[in-house]
Amino acid sequence: MNKSPDKMKAVVLQRFGGPEELRLKQIAAPKIGPEDVLIRLAYAGVGEWDAFERQGGYAEMLGLKPKFPYILGSEGSGTVVARGEKVLNVNLGDLVYAPGFLNPKGGFYAEYVAVESPYVSRIPDGLTKQEAAVISGAGITALRGLEDVLKLQPSESVMIFGASGGVGHMAVQLAKSLGARVFAIASGEDGVAMVKKLGCDAVVNGRGGDITSMAMKFAPDGFDAGLFTAAGEAANRAIGCIRAGGRVAYPYGIRPELRISSGIRAEGYNGEPDPEIIGRLHRYIIQDKLSVHISHTFDLEEACEAHAALNSHYPGKICLQVNP
Repeated sequence: MNKSPDKMKAVVLQRFGGPEELRLKQIAAPKIGPEDVLIRLAYAGVGEWDAFERQGGYAEMLGLKPKFPYILGSEGSGTVVARGEKVLNVNLGDLVYAPGFLNPKGGFYAEYVAVESPYVSRIPDGLTKQEAAVISGAGITALRGLEDVLKLQPSESVMIFGASGGVGHMAVQLAKSLGARVFAIASGEDGVAMVKKLGCDAVVNGRGGDITSMAMKFAPDGFDAGLFTAAGEAANRAIGCIRAGGRVAYPYGIRPELRISSGIRAEGYNGEPDPEIIGRLHRYIIQDKLSVHISHTFDLEEACEAHAALNSHYPGKICLQVNP
């Protein structure tokens, strides 16, 4: 039987601004339509892009008219507690995960979220609820860059810059799944240690190692492709290791802008979800046993602290615990 609650706890914004604007409140739970799934959330992912959304960045960029109270959060996992009459892909009681970027019915920093059913997948064997909550946003962004933009081919050399970040450490695993030779540039000794476990061919500490000499040893004729999930002077030096005619992809929103050498094809892209790429990532998760590293877990009411942590150094992803 469908159980739709009237009220729920959620972390909301009454206006856009800094982390201190995030407040735990009791608000009305979302109502589902005929093609929606209501999920009682166990965990929610906290992405770097959440800070941009919290500041009103997407609302301004896309010309949206946001309604307050406003709930952040674009990914999570939990249990199906209600579904619309047209939903066929999941059943009540299923453990599921979903992305939902700028979801019109509210985000995932809440006890419940209503998501359109094509965005909802059962959690595969071998993936915990916590991992499932944080794998979608970073996984989809990495997969979009490698497969759709770079069109990475087996045996090609690829540089992953920002390899110990959320998107980067998913990209390392997916590039290996695609059969590429992977050179990873991670941040800090903890980032290097984490990335080494993911099976890349070489990893260097972007904070201290000599990126250029190690990169040219790995790919003496220059790299075929590069995925850049971060920017700055080290990134600009690394771009110099991409060969003439090579390709560079980067998610929109990284700052400062990358300096791209002439003769290199560079393309920015958005990592938003759609049912096709959700299904594609799901298949990779099952076939290649993709894993996700979680560095910090905060309780829902600590969302403010979680957002403050986005500005600190950490490998992998940050997670909110809702109803574990």
